[in-house]
Amino acid sequence: MNLKNVEKQEKGTAVLTIEVTAEEFDAAIQKVYNRQKNRIQIPGFRKGKASRKIVEKMYGAAVFYEDAINDIYPEALTAAVEESGLDIVGYPNVDMVGEAGPEGFTFTAKIGLKPVPKIGQYKGLAAPRALVEVTDADVDAEMKPLINRASRTESVERPAENGDKVVIDFEGFKDGVPFEGGKAESYTLELGSGSFIPGFEDQVVGMSAGEERDIQVTFPEEYGVEELNGAPVVFKVKVHEVQTTILPELDDEFAKDVSEFDTLEELRDDLRQKVETRGNETAERHYKDAILSKLIDQLDAEIPETMVDFEADQMIENYAQQFQGQDFTFEQYLQMMGMTMDGLRDQAKVGALREIQTNLAYQAIAEAEGFEVTDEEVEAEYQHLADEHDMELETVKARIPAEDVRNEVLLKKAQELVYSTATIEKVNVEDLKPQLDDTEETAEPAAEAEEPVEAAAEATEE
Repeated sequence: MNLKNVEKQEKGTAVLTIEVTAEEFDAAIQKVYNRQKNRIQIPGFRKGKASRKIVEKMYGAAVFYEDAINDIYPEALTAAVEESGLDIVGYPNVDMVGEAGPEGFTFTAKIGLKPVPKIGQYKGLAAPRALVEVTDADVDAEMKPLINRASRTESVERPAENGDKVVIDFEGFKDGVPFEGGKAESYTLELGSGSFIPGFEDQVVGMSAGEERDIQVTFPEEYGVEELNGAPVVFKVKVHEVQTTILPELDDEFAKDVSEFDTLEELRDDLRQKVETRGNETAERHYKDAILSKLIDQLDAEIPETMVDFEADQMIENYAQQFQGQDFTFEQYLQMMGMTMDGLRDQAKVGALREIQTNLAYQAIAEAEGFEVTDEEVEAEYQHLADEHDMELETVKARIPAEDVRNEVLLKKAQELVYSTATIEKVNVEDLKPQLDDTEETAEPAAEAEEPVEAAAEATEE
């Protein structure tokens, strides 16, 4: 192997030009021939007995080239990288230069270079944090599921009103022809829920049990079914039953029935505390995310695309492993969610880039501060992982290299420094109200990148 050229390019990449000599290529071809000869049948020869020259004469001189190239280029690339002294990340992009032949071949490898991060300000970063105030309306909303569970329905002999439930048969027609998915029998619909096409529920209001009606509606332009997008249709609807909801009395007896509390006041106080706790957790999460964004703005690092691709693929692989042993596959999940693998990878790349930027920023801080990690701290982190994943300590140690754990502790020290010196910009409640409404974590893989050590620990549970 000859490393002919190293060309460093922008965006943290380099291109290596690597030559595989005639002798090296011939040796690789011979290995392929030896591996495959027992499967080769040449007329006039017993299987496996035809010489390499005979096979090449029969099938062409290049018959073993492709397999030989695939065999030798990883070894040649590894040797070239070691000779170059470059610290690489991600997957290489390999291209042939010209054609392979008896004299060997030349190929290029575009590789990502491990970034050397620099960091600007990292102490005293400031970001807004919502002031959480719980109103009576918030508590009422928290009580709604309890009220719904304690409610009951009963049939009524009157026209349906908003808020009622109706049991209906319906069938949809476009241009007089029934369309797929537009028919159901004994379907229970809550009027005013907005669960049907706009205009449908409004026209059911006023119908009584036994009544039939043709309802004309127009599908939304982006409904998702090509033949129905923006199409006017007619639904034939028959009402079997009108049901009204009987709400419970909100008193101490209600509190005893739906909770461990003896009074309604105690129940409401508990719900208020839960809403406040959840709101503060959400506010803190958004505040820390804002601080992290400020930190990333201070980062100076050339991050190669191959590094992002590699991290994104790891995230998707970890996510896909969660579906092992379930009733449906990862591919079926994507189909149910209306997602493609390309779309998922685009999402994952966003999260992967942020994860890489975060780690690089913390690495730069750790170096600037001269942080060190003791053996005792490494041992404590191992124990933390074992406890967190309910595993034996020795099992975790066997699966996760000590250097990875040491690096994780180093990054945590940098993280703690950033947040301990950060300051809060007070804001009004309404300023961050849309953010505080987002109290549920998403399950998308790109939403939150997984720490490498955490991922390794979870892999041991597979």
